[in-house]
Amino acid sequence: MIPQSESLTVEFKSDRKRLPDAELVEALVCLANTEGGELWLGVEDDGQATGLHAEHMVLTGLAGMVAARTSPALHVRVEALQVDGVPVAKITVPKAQGEVATQAGVYVRRRIKHDGTPECVPMLPHERISRASSFGLVDVSAQPVAGCTLADFDPLERERLRQAVQQYGGDRVLLELDDEAMDGALGLTQRLADGTRVPTLTGLLLIGRESVLQQRVATHELAFQVLAQQAVRFNEFRRFPLLKALDWLETNFRPYNPEQELQVGLFRVPVPLVDMAAFREAVANALIHRDYHRMGAVHVRLEDDALVISNPGGLVDGVTLANLLVTEPRPRNRALADAMKRIGVVERSGRGVDTIYRGMLKFGRPAPDYGRTDLHNVVLSLPTVPADVAFRRMVVDAERNRNAELPIDSLIALAALREFKRLSADALAKHIQRDAASAKRTLEALTEAGLVEAHGNTRGRSYTLTAAVYSVVSDKAAYTRQVGFGPIQHEQMLLSYIRQHGQIKRAEVMELCRLTEGQVKRLLQRMLAAGQIVMRGQGKTTAYVEPK
Repeated sequence: MIPQSESLTVEFKSDRKRLPDAELVEALVCLANTEGGELWLGVEDDGQATGLHAEHMVLTGLAGMVAARTSPALHVRVEALQVDGVPVAKITVPKAQGEVATQAGVYVRRRIKHDGTPECVPMLPHERISRASSFGLVDVSAQPVAGCTLADFDPLERERLRQAVQQYGGDRVLLELDDEAMDGALGLTQRLADGTRVPTLTGLLLIGRESVLQQRVATHELAFQVLAQQAVRFNEFRRFPLLKALDWLETNFRPYNPEQELQVGLFRVPVPLVDMAAFREAVANALIHRDYHRMGAVHVRLEDDALVISNPGGLVDGVTLANLLVTEPRPRNRALADAMKRIGVVERSGRGVDTIYRGMLKFGRPAPDYGRTDLHNVVLSLPTVPADVAFRRMVVDAERNRNAELPIDSLIALAALREFKRLSADALAKHIQRDAASAKRTLEALTEAGLVEAHGNTRGRSYTLTAAVYSVVSDKAAYTRQVGFGPIQHEQMLLSYIRQHGQIKRAEVMELCRLTEGQVKRLLQRMLAAGQIVMRGQGKTTAYVEPK
């Protein structure tokens, strides 16, 4: 019942000498200011239950005491448990939506030390603001930067901004505004009580002078690295304003992004190593959503098998790897994100992750991988394996037939079917991060388009790529393997198994013929009615044999 050891979300507290209330409250605040978790009172550091102190045997008022001694009030759940006959208390702590302090004004958070054990450390002022921004309570990018004036804006960067609006197809209304009006529309400045305008963090990041950025926004830095077989071919760090940084990065990346051409009808379709739309969106997202209270550069690193983009600051509250594709946009730096959308640098709908996925899947490459993301960094890996040219041709033809791009859910479904060969709606739902009904609609739409074939008419309905698709990708035999055998062949396989082994059970039929439980039931009923087999035994011992 007790966890094996302490962790980021598990704390053990001995109560043999009666743990002081102040120390208990501080430990609970420490958990709440991190990820929440459990505090086990009456348990030693090694996980051994030694029991509660006599004064803690009645736990009725413990939750109220914690709420009274924290600000804002921390509401915990207390459970009295018996472990090997010893009374202990399990205190469940929710993750605080913001930051919580003790009554004495102590702010602490939990972290993992170098040896893997946890500890509580003070929350510094910048860490408190960083945490608030991850919950959307504070928008740092909209705040004025102390000591800065309008003279810290670079006229060349302002002109670059106007050119970017034209280049990226941004909001053209911006081009009709004068400098002051544009600054207000994009949130580059904020007007003080005396009427003067001062630069915001968004303004400095977009059109600030490089020297001012180095001095006033020391956390802003971009690194581009090319690592080939452990050799460093390119490794440079820059503190350019964001639009200049994107131009510099694209210019240096293009020589490492070879491109081949695919002939589809009368059109030539480029097939690059990395889709530039996905590249631009991923880099811009890293610059926009990074935590500007944390030191560390945004790294863009081209390795032998992947392009890896990482930025300081984990996922914001409410965004997880399990809902990345479907959650509503929650930018950490809202003012900066809105400005970049209006300029046209990133997807204006806020669904930039779809652009990244599309840039990978439409070429038959694996989906983007966020698996190395943790509490402190978002890490995106874009595999650079060779593109599947035949699959790309099929996607181009399908999009031309429907005069529109395939929905991202459809691309994910096609990629999953290529990898797993056969899927049900329930299985696909996990890949597209939606419910089974949405997954079924996606599969049925692909069925109508002639790209997917359905098998079965009940809850066991499954889907495979069609013979035409397998023919396009030069794997005709795979279609026959995945579609499987017909009913007559299933009967012959079952009878052959009985002749070899004397009998067969229902589970063995499912494994032999690769059928669902419902399909096996109908197969056995049909063969019983035809007298091909007879049933012997009852319940778990039921088996099927040939008639004498």
